[in-house]
Amino acid sequence: MTKKQLKLGAFLSTPGNHLSGWRHPDAAVDTDMDFAWYMRLAQMAEKHLYDTIFFQDTVAVGGSDALKAGDMTRTRLCRTVKLEPTACLAAMAMGTSHIGLVATATTTFNEPYNIARRFATIDHISGGRCGWNLVTSQIEDEAGNFNLDTHVDHAARYERAIEFYEVVAGLWDSWEIDAFLKDKESGVWFDYDKMHFLDHHGKHFHVRGPLNVSRTPQGRPVVAQAGSSEPGKELAARTADVVFTAQTELAAAQEFFADVKGRTAKYGRTPDDVKIMPGITPVIGRTMEEAKEKYDQLQSLLPDDVALAALARFTRGVDIFSYPLDGPMPDLPEANSAKSRQQLIMTMAKKHNMTLREVARSVSAAQGHRVLVGTPEYIADEMQEWLEKDACDGFNVICNYYPKPFEDFSTLVIPELQRRGIFRTAYEGKTLRENLGLKVPENRYTAARQAQAAE
Repeated sequence: MTKKQLKLGAFLSTPGNHLSGWRHPDAAVDTDMDFAWYMRLAQMAEKHLYDTIFFQDTVAVGGSDALKAGDMTRTRLCRTVKLEPTACLAAMAMGTSHIGLVATATTTFNEPYNIARRFATIDHISGGRCGWNLVTSQIEDEAGNFNLDTHVDHAARYERAIEFYEVVAGLWDSWEIDAFLKDKESGVWFDYDKMHFLDHHGKHFHVRGPLNVSRTPQGRPVVAQAGSSEPGKELAARTADVVFTAQTELAAAQEFFADVKGRTAKYGRTPDDVKIMPGITPVIGRTMEEAKEKYDQLQSLLPDDVALAALARFTRGVDIFSYPLDGPMPDLPEANSAKSRQQLIMTMAKKHNMTLREVARSVSAAQGHRVLVGTPEYIADEMQEWLEKDACDGFNVICNYYPKPFEDFSTLVIPELQRRGIFRTAYEGKTLRENLGLKVPENRYTAARQAQAAE
């Protein structure tokens, strides 16, 4: 029997996912704004056969309100500036040939036509390797940059996101695969009958179409989704080819895996149409003791006030700074942003009876993702267990700083996964869909024509 195969994403959370990782002696502090580093990391990921590189994005400096109020603690938090990721993907396509290129673009503060055109263009530039991470704007600071005083309500954001996706998907079907004749003799550039106006008229959008980009090399870009709230899971089952999530416990990951895949049938999809990839943050040592020492060194670089400031974005409505650090984590009111991440934090705190200090430091170490501290063999064991017990289809690898932890995972853990026969030794194809094992979606108009002809 063929063994299940892990999918791996390189989540390039530069300059590091650990809030003080950039302070490590081995950390390259310019990885947030130096494109040469982006390209280097992408080429390293491709050399080691990752499925994708992935860029999270927000359209604001996190904690802007606190900064404006003069909170100097915020000046010690990293990840405040970054290059716009879709521009990076287009450039990185020129220095890579197989790896998938995925970036976030919010449905809350964009327009569908622009997003459809941008990602379709990158799919053409890359030869079919592009993916769009569909999100609804997680941090409340973004609203202040788009004519709003407060963030859009959570339910309204998801309602808009569903319609946004339907418009984008419709625009990607504007042209059938053989629409462009380019016939010099007749002077006909395209077949009128294979060009389609969308003429969408909905609550949030009125979009005529057609898109001024042709059908892309992999049919249409891969769609990723990262929300794990109830509306997020429903959106994922309806729209996503890949789901990025934060699960730290096996049982919870199995429940999430079964839940999302179990929702696909109502949308005419199968469980295999969705690949679920939780985040992991590896800390690797030659021995378990060495790995623990490395983790302790990282944590020693993290001041408590910085950790608390990072936690504060999940605690709107509660003055988290007024609670004793060594007391219990206080109950939090339901958030209007990052709902699933807030729930994950609260569940973790209660299950493990953690103090406020412990919760803040844990969140700051991996932003709610699972931290794996150990030898390459231990980390491979954990990954294999989750794969074989239907807790995931693969993982997003998120490093504390760059480049050393990423190099270590790539050169130490990946060979161990290959030795076990659960990770590829060569790319399966040239497009992202081929490498992820995803089918090429049919153009809706072509499918309708074929169905009509078969009657």
